[in-house]
Amino acid sequence: MGEPYYITTAISYPNGKPHIGHAYEAIAADVIARFKKAEGFDVRFQTGTDEHGLKMAQKARDLGTTPADLATEMSSHFKAMCDALDIDYDVFIRTTEPRHHVASQELWRRMEANGDLYLDRYEGWYSIRDEAYYDEGELVAGEGGEKLSPQGTPVEWTVEESWFFRLSRYQDKLVELYTTADFIRPESRKNEILRFVEGGLRDLSVSRTSFDWGIKVPASNGSEDTGHVMYVWVDALTNYLTGLGFPEETSEFAKFWPADVHLIGKDIVRFHTVYWPAFLMSAGLAVPKQVFGHGFVLNRGQKESKSLGNVTDPIALAETFGIDTLRYFFLREVAFGQDGSWSPEAIVTRANAELANSFGNLAQRSLSMIFKNMDGVLKPGLPQTEADAQLLAAVADGIAGLRASFDALSFSEGLEAWMRAVFACNQYVDEQAPWALRKSDPERMEAVLMMLFRVVRDLAIAVRPVVPGSIDRLLDQMGVSAEARDFAALGDSKWFESLAASGYKVEKPVGVFPRLELPEETPA
Repeated sequence: MGEPYYITTAISYPNGKPHIGHAYEAIAADVIARFKKAEGFDVRFQTGTDEHGLKMAQKARDLGTTPADLATEMSSHFKAMCDALDIDYDVFIRTTEPRHHVASQELWRRMEANGDLYLDRYEGWYSIRDEAYYDEGELVAGEGGEKLSPQGTPVEWTVEESWFFRLSRYQDKLVELYTTADFIRPESRKNEILRFVEGGLRDLSVSRTSFDWGIKVPASNGSEDTGHVMYVWVDALTNYLTGLGFPEETSEFAKFWPADVHLIGKDIVRFHTVYWPAFLMSAGLAVPKQVFGHGFVLNRGQKESKSLGNVTDPIALAETFGIDTLRYFFLREVAFGQDGSWSPEAIVTRANAELANSFGNLAQRSLSMIFKNMDGVLKPGLPQTEADAQLLAAVADGIAGLRASFDALSFSEGLEAWMRAVFACNQYVDEQAPWALRKSDPERMEAVLMMLFRVVRDLAIAVRPVVPGSIDRLLDQMGVSAEARDFAALGDSKWFESLAASGYKVEKPVGVFPRLELPEETPA
């Protein structure tokens, strides 16, 4: 196996069904994981659900059920979303699993052994919706004059006994981490966090006694139950270790920790880049290599919310437009790291212009002409012209651009480079006009069609991490074996000759990217 690569999404808070933001993050992480696999890495991809905390306890009470039953029911919706969007994760972690309680309590013990936990009284502003504490200076005034968090969520003045983590101890180490490593991306998030930490860090309240739906704080010195449960973020962040077998010294932990990238939404960057590395430093564990805070996906320019009534079910969206269409649209349309917007019109326009009319039509025309004009027979060794060499160079350049951009998590730029190669192929078809060559120069027609077969295969392999189901259906029709669909296959100069020698014949092709029509009703 190749070099290890560990990627995680944030674990989703399941007090509601999945929305478009959950889908966007899962798709992006899946594309990164598939891209790294195609590049030869030994990939581990983890996602899951974050099931403790006051919000879950309150939601369960409102519904007349238990938090445990609610967590099990809601977690199943997130697994269903992953299935519906072709998310090929390795581990789906649930924070209610016994192994996660063991991992979280061990992390706590290590922080305590390092002298970083002490008991005191917490008085301050707390947002139940964010499960976060805020200083007075961070609060903003609401329309009625009430105090709100920086996210616009209500806050309550909270007073209770609490364990505190000596976050203030780690200010200098965190600043050093931000300034000497590529730890936070994109740059705008790094600058924001750096300013926050340089402004001074206060110790963090890391336990609660006002509710009990959480992981129990382990008792000290053999004493009985402390009556405290861990602050939900201590528990939630530990999931990235739990999935590797921590605290056991497993081969997975040795191989994959520290994580290569935690992919998260921009609204939880502080938890992942301030609290999490400080906890890990305290526990004597390596910090992750990178945290990437992506932007929000807006519905016609508005953030989706229950109050606006514009929350979209991603499964229904995939059923309407197609799984791969949705995956391609989000990565092509949105500059990764920034906010982006979607609408049914935008999905249909982008999918028809690029997947159906450009690449899909190229593949369908090419295979169809080989089937009709050459009885599906592949012929290697035909003479090449300067136009052929230029086409091969343009396609190689486009694929190299996709790989370089994807490696930098610049998906939109990578797909732009890929599209330039697709356009070069379509221009080549128009200029060579194989339908005319059929009468005037049949051998040249065959050379052109064989050239098209080769470049369609290369372009298909390149974009496969984004639209895997559709590309696999196309490559099946081209006789490309399942083992020869990663980027190493692009360097095989003999694949075409080998396929032709095997006697493979192209059958009548079936299109894999149909044109879309705008639905009468938008999925909700």
